[in-house]
Amino acid sequence: MQSLVGLAQSPDSAINGTSLQTSPYQLSTGRDLRLLGVGAATGITSLILESQVNVVTADEVARLNRANISSFDRQATYEFSPRADRLSDVTLAGNAAMLGLITLGTKPMRQELKTVAVMYIETLLLANGVQRSVKNITQRIRPYAYNPNVPLDEKLDRSTRQSFFSGHATNAFATAVFTSEVFRHYFPQSRLKPVVWVGSLGLASATAALRYKGGEHYPSDLLAAAAFGSLIGWGIPKLHEVKNKSELGRRLDVQPWSNSLATGVYVRLEVR
Repeated sequence: MQSLVGLAQSPDSAINGTSLQTSPYQLSTGRDLRLLGVGAATGITSLILESQVNVVTADEVARLNRANISSFDRQATYEFSPRADRLSDVTLAGNAAMLGLITLGTKPMRQELKTVAVMYIETLLLANGVQRSVKNITQRIRPYAYNPNVPLDEKLDRSTRQSFFSGHATNAFATAVFTSEVFRHYFPQSRLKPVVWVGSLGLASATAALRYKGGEHYPSDLLAAAAFGSLIGWGIPKLHEVKNKSELGRRLDVQPWSNSLATGVYVRLEVR
């Protein structure tokens, strides 16, 4: 990363020599308020749903049988590692730190800190609001609950019902794809694009692998999270691309809604 910052500070560097003269992204008050509203609405919905999730009981744990888990996911019930669980926090933070260093270490992105920050906040709000809502609706039991070697008190918790899909992997892949896409658009000819892609996706993959080794998630949880996180990490910058001002950004209408019975999101895509 030091080499990246050093290159960014040099006028003859591989980065600044190929950066765009005009911004590839543009904020829009109406659109961004809608996106932030959707993120906030899904976040509130997830909190309401989470308050209705019951703690796993000892009787429920006693009735668990890993034979009922699909063969694709079953091996995860043999995994448990508090150390891997803690390390997944480190790799996830590393992905966010990579985005921060690239943003602050390159002049074009640093000059548009507000634009990058707003897009990233929208990405995190939407990614977390949706994945946490899904978790609290599906209430899938985590793999470690099936492992007899795991202390019972580790299993008797509300979070034990929040396996599908992984929040760590969702955030990791959303951040990785967001970072790589934004860098690609600010520096379309940079030789460092593959480095950013490999580095960010490598950290995201490590996060997912550590969540598996920790016994926190099944492979299907992680694959769903990687797909959804990547979609959000790609989609939010795409909606803000200047060249798409009259394309996807104008055709897509996203708005939160709420009444006395429910809260949700209205999405309309004009087909042409």
